[in-house]
Amino acid sequence: MPIKVCVFDAYGTLFDVAAAARIAAAEPGRQSLAKAWPRLAEDWRRKQLEYSWLRAVMGTHADFWQVTQDGLDWALDASGLADPALRDRLLALYRELQAYPEVPAMLAALKRAGLETAILSNGSPEMLEGAVRSAGIGAVLDDVLSVESVGVFKPAAPVYRLVTDRFACPAAEVLFVSSNGWDAAAGAAYGFRVAWVNRSGLPLDRLPGRPHHILSDLTTIPDIATS
Repeated sequence: MPIKVCVFDAYGTLFDVAAAARIAAAEPGRQSLAKAWPRLAEDWRRKQLEYSWLRAVMGTHADFWQVTQDGLDWALDASGLADPALRDRLLALYRELQAYPEVPAMLAALKRAGLETAILSNGSPEMLEGAVRSAGIGAVLDDVLSVESVGVFKPAAPVYRLVTDRFACPAAEVLFVSSNGWDAAAGAAYGFRVAWVNRSGLPLDRLPGRPHHILSDLTTIPDIATS
């Protein structure tokens, strides 16, 4: 069954989640952060995801901006960097995350091939709007889908159903692309064709559903989608 829609996770897939800490660490007067930013970025992302999963299980949903702030607060405490001015700067940078270098050309190639494109993300609509605008990719996206419309985070099945409902197509006609192994597994279990962008060379997660493609970046997505 040919692919008609290419759907991308946002954070870590299209947008570099480490960019906020990396950029702040290079700014004047940030010597303490310069030494600690890789750990801070890793802790921030890990807690952001953990809190989303735990809130889903606990039935205590909050939007992803709240989860992002909570994860940062934990990471700052863990690094001994709990400073309000630094917190504000990191959150401001997170609202305008950099896209990975290959993203604009890759999305443009998909559109030239006649495919529909979308984001499916835990991010709140406001967060995603800012990131898409900052990356300059709005013109090559047909839609931006947020979990806020169903009130639960990935990997809950109703989130993936947003795609098939929006584009009125079977799951098998969707190429779902994520940098998160657990997200790739859940998308495959839902029935999507899945490409896992494994930038860090991690092992496969032991979960129901296996990605159909494992990539080191997004460059070859147009070839996969049209083959």
